[in-house]
Amino acid sequence: MYRRPRRQANDEPQPRLRRDDLDQLKRLFATVRPYRRHLAIAVVGVIFASSLGLVFPRIMGDLVDTAIPTADGDTGSLDRLALILVVVFLLQAGFNFVRTYYLSAMGEAVVADLRTTTYGHLLTLPVKFFDSRRTGEITSRLTSDVAVVQNTVSSALAAAMAQTITLVGGVVLLFVTSVRLSVTVLAVLPIIIIAAAVFGRRLRRVSTEFQDKVAEANAGAEESIAAVRVVKWFSAEDVERRRYADSVADSYRMALRRARLRAMFTSSVTFVAFSVLAFVVWQGGREVIRGTLSAGDLVAFLIYTLTVAGAIGTFTGLYGQLQEALGASQRIFELLDERTDLVEPADPEEPADEAGHVVFDDVGFRYSDRDVDILHRVTLEAMPGEVVAIVGPSGAGKSTLVQLIPRFFDVTAGAIVIDGVDVRRRRLSGLRSAMTAVPQETQLFSGTIAENLRVGKPDATDSELEAAAVAAHAHEFISEFPEGYETVVGERGIKLSGGQRQRVAIARALLKDPRILILDEATSSLDSEAEAIVQAALDTLMEGRTTFVIAHRLSTVRNADRILVLESGHIVQDGSHDELMTAGGLYRDLYEAQFQESPVVSRQPSEP
Repeated sequence: MYRRPRRQANDEPQPRLRRDDLDQLKRLFATVRPYRRHLAIAVVGVIFASSLGLVFPRIMGDLVDTAIPTADGDTGSLDRLALILVVVFLLQAGFNFVRTYYLSAMGEAVVADLRTTTYGHLLTLPVKFFDSRRTGEITSRLTSDVAVVQNTVSSALAAAMAQTITLVGGVVLLFVTSVRLSVTVLAVLPIIIIAAAVFGRRLRRVSTEFQDKVAEANAGAEESIAAVRVVKWFSAEDVERRRYADSVADSYRMALRRARLRAMFTSSVTFVAFSVLAFVVWQGGREVIRGTLSAGDLVAFLIYTLTVAGAIGTFTGLYGQLQEALGASQRIFELLDERTDLVEPADPEEPADEAGHVVFDDVGFRYSDRDVDILHRVTLEAMPGEVVAIVGPSGAGKSTLVQLIPRFFDVTAGAIVIDGVDVRRRRLSGLRSAMTAVPQETQLFSGTIAENLRVGKPDATDSELEAAAVAAHAHEFISEFPEGYETVVGERGIKLSGGQRQRVAIARALLKDPRILILDEATSSLDSEAEAIVQAALDTLMEGRTTFVIAHRLSTVRNADRILVLESGHIVQDGSHDELMTAGGLYRDLYEAQFQESPVVSRQPSEP
């Protein structure tokens, strides 16, 4: 199982990570660039809303100074100030609406782009990338991690801009109101800043570990849900429930650590801030008594102090949120930075004619994470329209061989040439558009039958769908469904039988009309009746196409034009069924082993 290496809890972050953080932030906020107009309007709203918020303490101070000396019952000045205050609040509410709406719209758009870009990039990565990752972990990046980033891009960005104006303006107005009291308030700022830096680093580390635990839990749950029938067959519900509960418990413990850090930091900062406020009340009260400060100025100063303290408190929370976002965006950028090793040619070549002529020229192959060659100097030629069967014991390299044809992997020696062009010299999309496969485990999407048929040809008409289904012996059972071709097949086609799924897959292949066809144990999991129907559909599909057939059930390949026998990555025999039976050797041994004791055909899973 793939796991990302993690830094130990007692490791200190290296200085260069701070530079990396800045680069990562630049990259994160670069996603905002397409929505500069939204951001500009939101900034205007932030500036005016925050500036109007700084007017409130001054008006409150004037209200106090106006109300205290009033003894003749004249409330004109008081009424005017109260009315001004209401107008300020009304204007502030309007600008807050502008700020909130446009920043939220921008945040939603950025996250939608990020999800789309990440998913689109994932589809460009090679098969081996997905072989080493759990599906649940990848989907967690598209859901929970992106949600964390969304909060930073929208709400956190708005709060940061607003609190910057509030903090700077509040500090200026504090000094305008009273220099002595301002010095007292600002003396605690270094303490809070240092505490924010220390707690922020720890919070980021814990938040990163928390996101990892959530991803692991999601991956485990997705695997169990996808294999729910296996779980039920083996009455493993309690085992899976405990496994998921353990994963959730791990993430919960990490969440508690994060909550403790936040709580410790928030309570500490709150205590310091209110202690300073109490001292300011005491010091300012003495100045009011001495007559060096008016009561209104003291009230205004206290409100400004609360405003500045609130801004500082918000910044500390934003710093923690920023650390969480850095951890989440790091995972997203890790996916975006993954690069395929299947390099597209700078000057691609395309064959003059798509005939389906396939040549393996001294091909060798090994997986990048293994030290053992899977294929050794394989040389073969499949002529257009020829049916080539590939047989051999499990682990011989049959499935690996055919996966090299669509270039799911690159050969490590030799070359594969199709219609006169090395597959590495062709565009991947052009190469794969000329071929398709019908595997043993049919992969259908959870939509309708029509949507599944149109995977290879999105613009196919209804009449083309029906023609393909008729040729695949699928139209009859599709027509019996109340919704016909609009019948929803369920996840992975679970609402269809095995034979029905295979026939839909064959119809899908027919609709694409490929020149090269790969059949990987396409009938091995079916009963005799379903196999006969599917085999008839396959016969239609193979007509005029270069076909590679992988089979353990040797009775299904007797009529192939040629049969290649693989053993330990080598082609050890090549010929027709009759020729190989006459020659003896591995093929005849395998064939006789399947039929000498019982007519029942043994089934073995094909190697990965």
